[in-house]
Amino acid sequence: MSSIPEIGMKLKTRQVHLDFHTSEHVPGVGHLYSKEQFQSALKIGHVNSITVFAKCHHSWSYYPTRFGRMHPGLKFDLLGAQIGACHEIGVAAPVYLTVGWSANDAERLSECVSRDLQGNPCAIQWDFASGPDAPRPECSWKHLCPSGRYLRLILDQTAEICAGYPVDGFFYDINNFVRACYCENCLQGYLEQGISREDLPSVTAYNFRKWAHLREACNGIIKAKHPDATLFYNSQPDLLYHEESQQGNTHCEIEDLPTAWGGYNKTPLHIRQKLKTGLQVVAMSGKFHTSWGEFGGFKHCDAIRYEAAAMVSWGANCSFGDQLHPSGKMDMGTYENLGAAYAYVEKIEEYGIGGRSAANLGLWMVEATESNQQGVVNMLLENQRDFDPVGPGTDLGRYEVIILSGSPCLNDEASRALAAFVKGGGALLILGASALQSGKKALALDIGAEYQGPSRHENDYTLVGSVLRHDIVASPFLNYRAALRVLPRKGTAILAEIKEPYFDRTYARYCSHKNTPFREETAAHPAVIRNGNVVFMAHELGRMYEEWGARIHRQLFINALDLLHHHPVMKVRMPSGGRANLIHQEEHRRYVAHLLYGPPMARGKCLVVEDLVPLYNIPLEIRVPQKIMSVRGIPDEASLPFEQRNGALSLIVPRLECHAAIVFEY
Repeated sequence: MSSIPEIGMKLKTRQVHLDFHTSEHVPGVGHLYSKEQFQSALKIGHVNSITVFAKCHHSWSYYPTRFGRMHPGLKFDLLGAQIGACHEIGVAAPVYLTVGWSANDAERLSECVSRDLQGNPCAIQWDFASGPDAPRPECSWKHLCPSGRYLRLILDQTAEICAGYPVDGFFYDINNFVRACYCENCLQGYLEQGISREDLPSVTAYNFRKWAHLREACNGIIKAKHPDATLFYNSQPDLLYHEESQQGNTHCEIEDLPTAWGGYNKTPLHIRQKLKTGLQVVAMSGKFHTSWGEFGGFKHCDAIRYEAAAMVSWGANCSFGDQLHPSGKMDMGTYENLGAAYAYVEKIEEYGIGGRSAANLGLWMVEATESNQQGVVNMLLENQRDFDPVGPGTDLGRYEVIILSGSPCLNDEASRALAAFVKGGGALLILGASALQSGKKALALDIGAEYQGPSRHENDYTLVGSVLRHDIVASPFLNYRAALRVLPRKGTAILAEIKEPYFDRTYARYCSHKNTPFREETAAHPAVIRNGNVVFMAHELGRMYEEWGARIHRQLFINALDLLHHHPVMKVRMPSGGRANLIHQEEHRRYVAHLLYGPPMARGKCLVVEDLVPLYNIPLEIRVPQKIMSVRGIPDEASLPFEQRNGALSLIVPRLECHAAIVFEY
């Protein structure tokens, strides 16, 4: 075991997550490892933290272990060598330890494999009918349950690592992937606690407690030896906002791989939401073209620079995934690419990381993966409308408008808070079923109309009135999901009407190739209405935009928002590929506007940032309560001329290539 001296630990800004999932069929593991070459890669990459492997998804440990099993092809303590090499040059080295996927443990400790209600093993991308020589799908693993002998193994190896190494932190991977486990250990636990296996809510609650016990036990072991260690238990994206499953983390790592799943618009919302909890945030992407485990896959350094600048601009520390070759030799091309990005991050990180949103436009939160919500986020980002996630318990006083994105999300307490917000002068933009109580049978908010029920059709058409017609055709346009029906009360303004189709498309009745055309008469239920400071849009515009991406739906949404959002904290005009946000760093007495332009393009199955086309002479305006004394760009530190008039400060950003940050000091 290593005797490397401890170094102080705080969350680092330029990280690498160094995967090392290495099969037992690969010989000579680590035989080309060189401390000097390893350190050289980190220096070239401007890396100040790298997560190194104690144990991988194949179940192999990369250090001499009394409890697990060291990789049969490894002849020395690779973990200790890597930690020592890092600390020698002032780089942190958190330790990776797998939990939910551990292939050889799944065979050896079969009673700890998660099972479904019928007793079948739980797995991802696994065809149990295939023979041993059949091609195996990507990312194919059995799920393990942290109970019984397997729980004991995890705790023993955690204690062993804590005793033998100067630990900066732990990254426990694949947690809470199975919410209802029926392995032998869990069945015994249900029996002891009087839980019926058919009682899914109680089974799920038991499983959350089981994972919480793992976190508490590991954290107790770690903090006893290394009280300053960082701790993170990586789980699925839908648990990002699940407070119970996040307990035990010292920070949040958001694993968004934009080229491979979900695109580039997920991260801003996730970062903003987690920063509001008070946790530091690490945004994680990858150096590879697609996803984890892709040996020889590369992003161009321009794409990495764009992603890294975006992470900083939204307030997060940076992390990029890499995978070490089984030989132990670092790929220098990877770190040259990463270094081109991280050298830039070094210059701007103090002007973004940890910064809090200054926006006065609130987006009422639903959950991490809800498509109505994500569609609304997409529309806001593509129009450079800065927003801040809000929800129950948020002080709504600073917000001018709050958007409800389209899904039932209001309990009585939330409805009262939003009603009080409107009574106090605030405005609501409500989409679709967000106006409904959770039972979907009555309105939760006063929108100036009575609820009539769900749509009678699959599709319908919107005809906008003059108030909403900016950049929208004066003809009825198609909605891929029909509106719910409301009947306006007297005095409620109708801003857009609905025309219903003659009938839905069936084998018995159909017209042409796709959807049925609209009837000439106007439907009794409208598309958009206004009741004072409340605008209600009857369609799920967010979900439609997320699924179909029609510009006309985005324009309708923005036109409606403009009726209410009169004084945005920031205004900026860029093409739809541009991104903009304003953060407040109160401790430094400054605001920072971050502008990004690097539109991702579809290349086969992936989204690729390729052409960093410069933009020139970008109009920018901010409205903040403080008197701004100076304006400068970073990292060039050039002073920028500006005007202050009627409470707004305006200037022209002369040039933007990939990223620009404008600092407003007061």
